[in-house]
Amino acid sequence: MIGEMINVVGLIISIFAFNYCAFRLNKHLNKNQILHIYIFSIAFQLLFDIIIDFKLHAYWYFTIAIEWHVLLYALFLVPPVNIIFLNYFPFKKSITKKIIAICLWNFAFLLYEFIALLPEPWGYFHYGWWKWWYSALLNPFLLYLVITYYRFIQKIEKSI
Repeated sequence: MIGEMINVVGLIISIFAFNYCAFRLNKHLNKNQILHIYIFSIAFQLLFDIIIDFKLHAYWYFTIAIEWHVLLYALFLVPPVNIIFLNYFPFKKSITKKIIAICLWNFAFLLYEFIALLPEPWGYFHYGWWKWWYSALLNPFLLYLVITYYRFIQKIEKSI
């Protein structure tokens, strides 16, 4: 049990840091929006991982086997990152600034991915056939999906 906990040091530090930032720095999202983004992020991350991680073994967390550690990532790391992203996204700025923001976030995601690839106890992420540039190409679409869902939530709130 102690050995398993040592392997999650980097993940635990990340979870605390990103959750602290998400709730401490939140200026734009109300509680309803935060809840929606959390649930959406968890559902989408788990669905994606079922296919890409568990079925296709493109990448995996910790070991190739299904373990409880994976839930920590999906439940407590991805949602606060999306909350932080939405708080700092330049919704009312030009398309150029929006593209620059997505590129900067993509760079930050790739940097974090490289850190997560470090050896244990800091790293917890491993590539199968996945390449870093797959993430570089996919991340902007995932960010756009989060933005689109957030706008959908806003539209529903205005109609109520």
